Amino acid sequence: MTIAVKEEGQFTILENGTVTSPKGYEAGGFHAGFKRKRKDLGWITSHVPAVAAGVFTMNTFQAPPLKVTQESLLGGTLQGIVVNSGNANAFTGKKGLEDAYEMRKQFANIMNLKETETAVTSTGVIGEYLPMDAILNGINRIPDYKNSTNGNQFAEAIVTTDKVTKEVAVTCEIDGKEVTIGGAAKGSGMIKPNMATMLAFVTTDAAVEQKALQSALNDITNRTYNMITVDGETSTNDMVLLMANGKAANVPLNKNHSDWSTFVAALEYVSQQLAKMIAKDGEGATKLVEVHVSGAETKEGAKAIAKSIVGSNLVKTAIHGADANWGRIVCAIGYSGETVEEESLSISIGPINVVDHGITTAFSEEKAKEYLESETIEIHVDLHNGNEKAVAWGCDLSYDYVRINASYRT
Repeated sequence: MTIAVKEEGQFTILENGTVTSPKGYEAGGFHAGFKRKRKDLGWITSHVPAVAAGVFTMNTFQAPPLKVTQESLLGGTLQGIVVNSGNANAFTGKKGLEDAYEMRKQFANIMNLKETETAVTSTGVIGEYLPMDAILNGINRIPDYKNSTNGNQFAEAIVTTDKVTKEVAVTCEIDGKEVTIGGAAKGSGMIKPNMATMLAFVTTDAAVEQKALQSALNDITNRTYNMITVDGETSTNDMVLLMANGKAANVPLNKNHSDWSTFVAALEYVSQQLAKMIAKDGEGATKLVEVHVSGAETKEGAKAIAKSIVGSNLVKTAIHGADANWGRIVCAIGYSGETVEEESLSISIGPINVVDHGITTAFSEEKAKEYLESETIEIHVDLHNGNEKAVAWGCDLSYDYVRINASYRT
């Protein structure tokens, strides 16, 4: 049961919200044996076929599950998603593709779904074949767990090196009907803008036309999931899937609907929160870094600069060490590919202004260090060259990042 706890403009944030907060969805997860102890098999189903949209990794090597899921999306609807963690089924050739199809087939059969309305997702180690005996045995056991697991268990089952699960849900009013949007995500390492190593699953009971749903997801992805980075790596597997099953019984939404902006605002909030949770939970991370760029001539320019700063290893290590070395921020702006006038540039680290129109300010190193020891760090850059702005999210780079990734397979 979800409880409304906070109003956020056009929508209400739910306490303990999950992918099953919207009407007409079931989900769960359990330990099927691919990993040593943690849950590793999860699923989501809708009571009816749902209008669906998806966005996928930009890596040249797309893993077999992505190819199978993109094929399922050609019909514009999904009714079920099955996810395994611990093994990515990536760079596994013909056998990997056959295994992904078999995974889809068995899940569709056991859940009474059409194969063409079923999505398959895998995450974990690259280059190893799926343990198909364990996969199929696990899928066949899903009915035994249907009544004892929920959206929280699904969120647990999809993680790999994540320290925490990532879930959020909101409600809003559309056509006088209560509409709910819920989401779950995983991601901790190999996170770079342009759809990197992350999975995000978003459900809603709103009725939405498919083209409008895909368009909204594309736009929102560019402002949220594509604006996070942990380590500059882009994975082979990951995706965002969005399902809208219409159980709220509103008039189907499109861009001309009077409540379209309300729906988009709620969907963007869910996506932004999931993206920020991924950035904050970066492997070895101790701080969330939020970079605001304003005064840009173009939106793309603002985004490029924000992503350049948040992706800089030198900026990330300075933040980890609570060192207000603003020169590293300047360097990241300089190699962003955007033209910036030095005398127009202003930079603040939190409330502390360190550069004003190209001139170094006299700031307190002690106060800057105190601020940089916070859990959330904001960097503000004003280019004084236009009206466009952008926000990007990342994390600091710690010693633990090397430790975690040096022993990822062991």
